[in-house]
Amino acid sequence: MATEMEVREAFRIQEFYCRQMDAPMYARLCAAIAQGLTRESRTGARVLDWPGEPTRDALPLRLCGGLHALVRERKDARLAAIFSGEIAEPVSIAAALNAALVAHDDALLPWLDGPPQTNEPGRSGALMLGLMEIARRHAPAIELLEIGSSAGLNLLIDRYAFDLGGVAMGPADSPVTIRPEWRGEAPAPVRVEFVSVRGCDVQPLDATDPAVAARLLAYVWPETPARAERLGHAIAMQRARGVDLAHADAADWLEARLAEPQAAGVTRVLMHSVVWQYLPEEVANRIRAAMAAAGARATAARPLGWVMMEPNRAFAHQVVRVRSWPGHDEWTVLATAHAHGTWIGNGIFDEDRRTFDLPDSAKVEPG
Repeated sequence: MATEMEVREAFRIQEFYCRQMDAPMYARLCAAIAQGLTRESRTGARVLDWPGEPTRDALPLRLCGGLHALVRERKDARLAAIFSGEIAEPVSIAAALNAALVAHDDALLPWLDGPPQTNEPGRSGALMLGLMEIARRHAPAIELLEIGSSAGLNLLIDRYAFDLGGVAMGPADSPVTIRPEWRGEAPAPVRVEFVSVRGCDVQPLDATDPAVAARLLAYVWPETPARAERLGHAIAMQRARGVDLAHADAADWLEARLAEPQAAGVTRVLMHSVVWQYLPEEVANRIRAAMAAAGARATAARPLGWVMMEPNRAFAHQVVRVRSWPGHDEWTVLATAHAHGTWIGNGIFDEDRRTFDLPDSAKVEPG
């Protein structure tokens, strides 16, 4: 069980992330929670007596998602004034926040039950960069397997259009174009063909359900309306044609997929983003073992790849890494990225960041 001091520190850490990611209102909110959250509400008491590791459990984002939902539903005028910036002083924010928690306890408590499932569509840009590297190493045809797919927003990666530093990928007529700010050298063009795209999640969400869509939109930070607009288009794409999203444990599902026959000339690729920290260690170890065993069996005709975008907490950004078999079984860092895919920095990291020599509390090490 976390101490109250550790819980408050988790909100200070989230404040830092928000400031780094140009979200000043959420930064102010997290700072006020860290300083002034009380136990006068059941929600406040549950947060301060958190039984797990608050940063790893994304506790601040659970609470902020619930608060944003109240604002979107116009349930609390003073809370809305915090989000609009009319209430900006820490003491005033804390007072309005604690009052909102008391008034809306029943509505807010369920938001603490599970981690935020955003799976932001913008992350597909960083993931596509990794898939381009896999296609460059092996073959353009890719059988894509994603774990932690949440609502399947990145399972639309074969239907999104991309502009990656001026390099166009995907269908030009897509209703969603992923166009991150590009920092560094643009990637060399390469052809990527998706033979199949499948995913799983231990708690999958149906984005076509209006209630689920509203929940996903509540997790979109209010400072980024363009993200909300893009999410709406992505949900409409799913309503027009669904995605292959299974309800399954990540290790169980991946082991079964790796055991299936693989067509010659097709690269089988495991992909994930901002999910590794949520996996139980036993599940993570099984995935490592399954990929190592499948990698040992991989051939030039039937290669295996692993693409990820996972957080480096020490630098408050994501790291895009790839690994593939045969011939490239060591991790290669391709880029750093904003958590929501707003920017991708290709070639701007230094050797210290390549080593990921971080405190245990900051590590997110997949393999």
